[in-house]
Amino acid sequence: MDVVVVESPAKAKTINKYLGPGYKVLASFGHVRDLPAKDGSVRPDDDFAMDWEVDAASAKRMKDISDAMKGADGLILATDPDREGEAISWHVLDLLKKKKVIGDKPVKRVVFNAITKKAVLDAMAHPRDIDGALVDAYLARRALDYLVGFNLSPVLWRKLPGARSAGRVQSVALRLVCDRETEIERFVAEEYWNISALLKTPRGDEFEARLVSHLGKRIQRNSVTNGEQAGGIKTLLEGAKYVVDSVEAKPVKRNPGPPFTTSTLQQAASSKLGFSASRTMQVAQKLYEGIDIGGETVGLITYMRTDGVQMAPEAIDGARAAVADQFGPRYVPEKPRLYSTKAKNAQEAHEAIRPTDFNRSPDKVRRFLDADQMRLYDLVWKRGIASQMASAEIERTTVEILADNNGEKAGLRAVGSVIRFDGFIAAYTDQKEEGEPAEDGDDEGRLPEINAREALAKQKVNATQHFTEPPPRYSEATLIKKMEELGIGRPSTYAATLKTLSDREYVTIDKRKLIPHSKGRLVTAFLENFFTRYVEYDFTADLEEKLDQISAGELNWKDVLREFWTNFFAQIEDTKELRVTNVLDALNEALAPLVFPKREDGSDPRICQVCGTGNLSLKLGKYGAFVGCSNYPECSFTRQLTSEGGADAEASGSNEPKALGKDPTTGEEITLRSGRFGPYVQRGDGKEAKRSSLPKGWTPDSIDFEKALSLLSLPREVGTHPETGKMISAGLGRYGPFILHDGTYANLDSIEDVLSVGLNRAVTVLAEKQSKGPGGRGRTAAALKEIGEHPDGGAITVRDGKYGPYINWAKVNATLPKGKDPQSVTLEEALLMIAEKAGKSGTKKTAAKKAPAKAAAKPKAVKAKAADATEAKPKKTTAAKPKAKAAPKTKKS
Repeated sequence: MDVVVVESPAKAKTINKYLGPGYKVLASFGHVRDLPAKDGSVRPDDDFAMDWEVDAASAKRMKDISDAMKGADGLILATDPDREGEAISWHVLDLLKKKKVIGDKPVKRVVFNAITKKAVLDAMAHPRDIDGALVDAYLARRALDYLVGFNLSPVLWRKLPGARSAGRVQSVALRLVCDRETEIERFVAEEYWNISALLKTPRGDEFEARLVSHLGKRIQRNSVTNGEQAGGIKTLLEGAKYVVDSVEAKPVKRNPGPPFTTSTLQQAASSKLGFSASRTMQVAQKLYEGIDIGGETVGLITYMRTDGVQMAPEAIDGARAAVADQFGPRYVPEKPRLYSTKAKNAQEAHEAIRPTDFNRSPDKVRRFLDADQMRLYDLVWKRGIASQMASAEIERTTVEILADNNGEKAGLRAVGSVIRFDGFIAAYTDQKEEGEPAEDGDDEGRLPEINAREALAKQKVNATQHFTEPPPRYSEATLIKKMEELGIGRPSTYAATLKTLSDREYVTIDKRKLIPHSKGRLVTAFLENFFTRYVEYDFTADLEEKLDQISAGELNWKDVLREFWTNFFAQIEDTKELRVTNVLDALNEALAPLVFPKREDGSDPRICQVCGTGNLSLKLGKYGAFVGCSNYPECSFTRQLTSEGGADAEASGSNEPKALGKDPTTGEEITLRSGRFGPYVQRGDGKEAKRSSLPKGWTPDSIDFEKALSLLSLPREVGTHPETGKMISAGLGRYGPFILHDGTYANLDSIEDVLSVGLNRAVTVLAEKQSKGPGGRGRTAAALKEIGEHPDGGAITVRDGKYGPYINWAKVNATLPKGKDPQSVTLEEALLMIAEKAGKSGTKKTAAKKAPAKAAAKPKAVKAKAADATEAKPKKTTAAKPKAKAAPKTKKS
């Protein structure tokens, strides 16, 4: 019997059926070990020696594999066919050797691009050794991301409070988003006019032609820049006679694109299906690992982490046969289509993403798939089959028209397209993202019969005013496309990189557009000013190219690390002398449109509008950056640094109180104000004035007297509890809306609930809270879920406390984000929250009893939010120390 190691249990079950009783297939569940999330796991001074750690769950799986090997004849490593898969095989083999269960037993490495019986059996018949060059490339990438995360992020924490992390690829992706936002802010709209004429042929058919020349000068989109110029041209056309100068019908062929790669699949799924990159990879993973099709589990698509665009010869033959069967012989091109990638740093080793069997059409598998699986499979099948179909044949007609008004001449043009043969369009057409130029013919309709030299009748002349628009913000799809064009990161990392930016609150997504948050813009501006080299697009792409050269055996991985570390460490050391005032001066200039938005009255946006003499500047506080006055404390003006910036932000942030009315009971003025922590309402003046921050979802523009009065009336008495006779109150606290009874808090869903909750519902909510277990001061809250063991010892649980659910480990309590389901918290998420909470509070993690002195000397802190998500496989992470951060091991998308 041979032991076969794959990555996922789903694959293990399927492959075991294919191989039969002579094999035992076990899953590693992704990576079995990784760098401990603490400083010193990669040691540049020790020739980049790396320490590895096996967590508790992986240790159990490795024990199962080790036990199986004791009675096995050999080991077959069948992890995924990429750099990370090669690394997992290397880790598994190294651990088994250390357990001394390999001995002289044969070890083979096999790879298959699809989970079908034929693909698996073919792979088993052609084993090889572990590819050392691929492992070296993995080690180099892992070390680079670790070194950047653990050394750059602490600089941010010291010099830019509120910043959370930086990473090798993450920071460059963020720069792209921020640079686009800067382009938008600095964009100046320009006026232009479009001029066209509605004309009629002698046969009574109408069509529209646009102006292309005037008095012998070519007219382009922005050539007519004002109404006066447009009016003069319109007058000429109104009185002109129109004659067809020429008609040219030209056949045009459009060829299909190649099958999907990782990035093009993510782009298409975003454009056509509205999927995020992460969702696309989750669904693709399931389609790859296998679906139960009528009692047989089979992979429906090939491996989904690839930048290759070619299909295997047998797949091409299968696609051509399916085209002939489903579309007809005319749709099959004379020769098979072959593709080569244009992406920078692409690796051609893998096939494109395609169906494992083109005869398995979407209609045949529809009943076996859920909605998202069906939609994605349909996309992959159609793109794959279209890639081997005949070209679309289009007739493109161009009509040139001469307008003559007593010797003053203008030229107009009408263009139309007719599809003479749809070809591949019968299966698949691309959908353009907003802001991308349309291909020729995409927006052209069909023209009526028009003949050269015939006269046309003018129906109407249109002159319409327009203004140029700024470049559109990136969507996930267009950002992925840009990163691939620049050679930044690898396609397999894009989904994780985008998720990291969102998790760090560096970007927000609104209507599928990526909008940089003020935190993200501060980090980018800091790095561009003080770590320019490491956020340059060319530098990052060049580093990716070196990693690929390591994969090809052309470079030594430690030589690449030495070259990088020498310069990077010197840059880190230079920042030790950097003063916060230097940082603020640089950020004030770099982020001027955000920090100092233009004012409607044209006054200097850098002068405080409250005192009139102070200069506004960025300030750094415990909770991040804000704008404040240089005359503090005499002038207390502050303003939040908002993502939107602009005049609206300035107005909402002004410290000028807005009177809303007088309290009917006290007679005090109720005002709307804005402070360092955002807008709030206030009753009266002075230190004793009653204040209330605006709850989530309420904007300053929406606040009227009634709403302000209701906020200031909180907490409100709901009624007496029927069992205890004690009062129940409802209020708005640090952790959101709540009700309170006899020291017990229970969360409410919204501020509207606080203002409207009645006695019956309040009693019900409290009863539900108590049924989950006791909480409150001096008592141990009920454990809602056992998550697992902390690497330093001790259980990690989710508990229900006074302010809602929280993570507990030893003496560290970390509140769950609002809306987070306590039952969905993973060990990785819990470790991250514990580490972050410990870092903020300076909590000493005394639970590490084996080394109490060390624990006391150096508190552990925030885990590696810092580094990019690399080409990651499933792996649980551990907490880190405050000196540095490292790349978290993430699960496959």
